[in-house]
Amino acid sequence: MKAKAKAVLGQLSDMDFRLLQVFKSVADCGGMAAAGLELNIGISTVSRHVKDLETRLQMTLCSRGRGGFALTAEGERIYQETQRLLASADAFRASVDDIHQRMGGQLHVAVFDKTASNPAAKISEAIALFAEQAPDVALNFHVATINMIERGVIDGQFQVGIIPEHRSSDSLLYDRLFGETMLLYCGARHPLFGQDNSALDWDSLRRHQFAGLGYHSPNMEISQQVRLPRKATGFDQESIATLILSGCFLGFLPDHYARGFVADGTMRAVHPQRFRYDCDFVAILRGSPRPSRIASAFRECLLVAHRRG
Repeated sequence: MKAKAKAVLGQLSDMDFRLLQVFKSVADCGGMAAAGLELNIGISTVSRHVKDLETRLQMTLCSRGRGGFALTAEGERIYQETQRLLASADAFRASVDDIHQRMGGQLHVAVFDKTASNPAAKISEAIALFAEQAPDVALNFHVATINMIERGVIDGQFQVGIIPEHRSSDSLLYDRLFGETMLLYCGARHPLFGQDNSALDWDSLRRHQFAGLGYHSPNMEISQQVRLPRKATGFDQESIATLILSGCFLGFLPDHYARGFVADGTMRAVHPQRFRYDCDFVAILRGSPRPSRIASAFRECLLVAHRRG
C-alpha cells in the first residue's frame, strides 16, 4: 500500500505570516533591496526571511543573482496564494474591528488610471474626509486595469474599486461617482493632424489604424460598435497615448488627460463634436460577504465628496 504523503505545513504560526508578508513585499517590489527599503529592514534580513520561507515550504520561490530577480513557477503560485491569505486575514481583522465598533487595519482601494486630472473626480476630497474619520486606518491605493480591479474586489484583494462603468455583476455593489468625456486623438505626425476633419465620418475613419484597450471596457465597446479595426493594443491610458504620439494610430483618451499633449502641439482631437463618447465612473464593493465597516465608510466618503461636486 502506498504511503500517504506527509503535509509540508502544519499550523501556520505568527512567524509564518511574517515570512509570507516579507515574501509578498519582495515580489511586489521586484527584489530584495527594494523590499528592504519598503519594510525598513536590512537586505540580509529580507534574504534570510525568504530563505527561511523556502526551507519551510521545501521549494525555491525566486531566483536572484546576476540575471536579476524573478519568481519561479512555484513562487508565482505561492505569491498568488499569499495575496489571498493575507487579504482574508485583513478581512478577519476588519470584522473584529466591526464587532468592536472601531475602524482600524488596512484599506486597499484600486482606481483605474488617469483619474487625478479629471476635474469631476473628487477622490482626493473623499480621501481627506476618510482620513479625518478613520485616522487609524492605513490607506493603500492601487492603479490597475478594469478587469483586475473587478476581480480584486470580488476576491477580497481590494475592498473598494473605482472604474468606468461597462457591465454589471451580481457579485458587486455599484455607486455612480462622476463622468468622463473621451475624444478621438491623432499625433502630430498623423496624416489627419493638419487636415480639416469636418467631412470625416465613422466609415472614413476605418481607413486609418486604431489603437484601443485590450480588455472589456467602454473603449472596447465603442470601437466594436462603430467597427473600428484595432491594429494596436494598449492596457492603460499611458500606452494608448504613446501609440497615438507615434503618429501611426488614432485612439480615444480622456479629454482632461490629453489636454497637456494638445497644449504642447503634439496631439489634437479629431472632429471632437462627432468622434466622442461619455462614460460614468462607479465605485464598486463586494456584495457578499457584507463590506467591512471601513470599506463602507470610504464608500460613504466618496458619495459625500461627489454630491458636493
